[in-house]
Amino acid sequence: MERSFFMRAMRISVPVALQAMLQSSFSIVDQMMVGRLGTAQIAAVEVGAKPGFVFAFVSGAVATVTGIMVSQYLGRGEDDAAAGSMSINLCAMALAAAVTSLMCLLMPGGLARLFTADAAVAGEAAGYIRLTAMIFPLSGAASVLAVELRCRDHARYPLYISALSVLVNTAMNRVLIFGLGPVPALGVRGAALASVASQAVNFGLMAAAYRRVCVLRFDPRIGKAAFRQYLVMLLPIVLNEFLWTVGQSVNTVIYGHMGTAELAGMALTGPVQGLLIGALSGLSQAAGILIGQRLGRGEYDDAYRESLRLCAYGLAGSLALSALLLLLRDVYTGFFNVEPEVRAIGSRLLAVFAALAPVKVQNMILGGGVIRSGGKTRYIMVIDMMGTWLVGVPLGLLTGVVWRLPIAWVYFILSQEELFRLILTARMFVSRKWMDTLE
Repeated sequence: MERSFFMRAMRISVPVALQAMLQSSFSIVDQMMVGRLGTAQIAAVEVGAKPGFVFAFVSGAVATVTGIMVSQYLGRGEDDAAAGSMSINLCAMALAAAVTSLMCLLMPGGLARLFTADAAVAGEAAGYIRLTAMIFPLSGAASVLAVELRCRDHARYPLYISALSVLVNTAMNRVLIFGLGPVPALGVRGAALASVASQAVNFGLMAAAYRRVCVLRFDPRIGKAAFRQYLVMLLPIVLNEFLWTVGQSVNTVIYGHMGTAELAGMALTGPVQGLLIGALSGLSQAAGILIGQRLGRGEYDDAYRESLRLCAYGLAGSLALSALLLLLRDVYTGFFNVEPEVRAIGSRLLAVFAALAPVKVQNMILGGGVIRSGGKTRYIMVIDMMGTWLVGVPLGLLTGVVWRLPIAWVYFILSQEELFRLILTARMFVSRKWMDTLE
């Protein structure tokens, strides 16, 4: 039984993890190539990526609800209900993408100046933001389509497509950032255009794969009771993810106003953080799908036991990856053409992240996967908001703005919000109040 569950979990989590790592490699490739241009350009890409960072979490909220609905409906054999849930979630994603794109097109300079006081960095970032406005409809729709592919045990398709998209991104980065033949060197703007091209490829191939194995019967009309249930699930996640990312953006503002070296040092760590968390993010997806299917069939005791197993897998994996990061952090920061001070800051921040990673991963599996699989998304919203706005943001402002501690200490202290979340989430998990079946 244990081996059977482990294999089912790995069939979902490994392709998802590899896909997340490939997506994170977008940022690593961008940062390493842009890093050859200088510190200001690294900071500009970090600032310019912030609207995409916010959208990624809002779109992730829609994808999470899609997974909850599709997995429970498929667990009960209700294909028509699953198709209806896809339609309504595609509409929600389109709305979120349209709002984000318009903001990036109409006020790129204002968005950039929120995160840095350096005029040169803000100017480069504004151009990056304007060009990447085209990404959001493409990436948002692709993420929803990928959810049903995974729920129907076709997780390999999103993985293969992401791998090809990474290759496109890398090749286009080389050409557009530094120039080749008649193509001029575009620097930071080239990195933005390469990202747009790779996301266009990603969406086109994802739509083709979806048509191959699924049937999209687009009909967003659902009954009043079902729509209310949908909003009860969706709105807390969207609000949660949006306010959480706003909180993270406040942290970026703090780092940016500590200095360009501090902001660039934090920028160096972002891709590695995404890579390590991405390596274990498949367990959160597996939790949402496998535990959701158990709840859909009313198998509550099995759902609880399997949730504990997934948490154990996550703990073992996060400890191993943290140890590896501690060994290789100086090797990674040495790849960048930046001042020694920036490399030293990045190395210290990676050490702090390695210490925090096991707690972050447990929050991801329990809060992002297990508890949400029962549709009780408001519980996680309350816990996350308390962690961000009662613990993380106040501690960040106190240590970074008032006390002006070194950035590694600021990052470590404000990240105690993760421990606060884990304590509350674990209590909720043990209570079993999160277990529920969609109507």
